Amino acid sequence: MEKARHPKAIWWLAGVSFAESSFFPIPPDVMLVPMVLADRRRAWAIAGVCTVASVLGGMLGYYIGHALHQTVGQWIIAAYHMENGMAEFQAMFDQYGLWVILIKGMTPIPYKIVTIASGVAEFSLPVFIAASIATRGARFFLVAALLYWFGEPIRAFIEKRLTLVTTLFVVALVGGFIVIKYVV
Repeated sequence: MEKARHPKAIWWLAGVSFAESSFFPIPPDVMLVPMVLADRRRAWAIAGVCTVASVLGGMLGYYIGHALHQTVGQWIIAAYHMENGMAEFQAMFDQYGLWVILIKGMTPIPYKIVTIASGVAEFSLPVFIAASIATRGARFFLVAALLYWFGEPIRAFIEKRLTLVTTLFVVALVGGFIVIKYVV
């Protein structure tokens, strides 16, 4: 908590958030949570920095997949033992491109896999960026909002059940689109 109050903590958060979206294994939540708890008044600014840095890092991940797939991209995929998962992602991108980004971006799975796969699939860069802003922003602002409103008591819930919360959110979102498309 003391380090979370450090004047340069926001820059470290931005760096981790950027790197996590393209190559780094540690998610920014490990810094986001204590920083918001240390100064809840800055929750929205902290989530905003985390979102912007994550999207910019995602653009690097996209570039790695698009232009450096045979070198850096393959190395990153192998480092996470995701060779088989990458083939599955490619098949999903062919059919559900945007939905893959929106759904996977909300979950704690390594976002770098989504960004690199988007580049390999040559997914529309403007749509990728818009989807990344929406999904990463929703995820980081949800965490910040829970911490802002509930403080320290919600910390254990977030650490243990963030996957459940984001999964329920995604199910509700997708369900809403299905209802609109087929019912309304």
